[in-house]
Amino acid sequence: MIFNQRMTQLSKALWKSIEKDWQQWIKPFNLNINEHHILWIAHHLEGASISDIAKFGVMHVSTAFNFSKKLEDRGLLRFSKNVKDKRNTYVMLTKDGNDLLFETLKAYDPNNYQVYKGSLPIKELYGKFPEFSELTTIVKHIYGEDFMVLFEKSLDLIDEDILEDENSVLSSENGNKSEPV
Repeated sequence: MIFNQRMTQLSKALWKSIEKDWQQWIKPFNLNINEHHILWIAHHLEGASISDIAKFGVMHVSTAFNFSKKLEDRGLLRFSKNVKDKRNTYVMLTKDGNDLLFETLKAYDPNNYQVYKGSLPIKELYGKFPEFSELTTIVKHIYGEDFMVLFEKSLDLIDEDILEDENSVLSSENGNKSEPV
């Protein structure tokens, strides 16, 4: 019980800080957290199904669909069906969606993030940010191997797609993905 309570309190405190910082970051782009997360996932999965977005975004399928539909209405996502399997709905970023996603990334300032600032003493002491191996193991046992494969793939794609220096985030040549012409 003590472990669960500790995990609950720490997770809630971290999420509250992350949520506040994330909302402030994307507010100028007229996005909410679910919409921004869907754009991010659609970028990394390049033709993700609504089910994939729901699973990787840790949201209900109806939430993934409804927010994706709002993004489609804004011209940021394009819905499609697989010719061979009409049961699944897939989404792709449009050029406008890709451009907006990278505009949000360019506006990112780590100094506005409390979790980032709270991690700096660890980086200063050990020369790196905290490791996530224990949390990753917990999440893997909750959400499964497929979730972790998508998680690792997204981190690999971030490395390929995004150039990051101390004060800015830019898309690399590979990172300027949009819908095929």
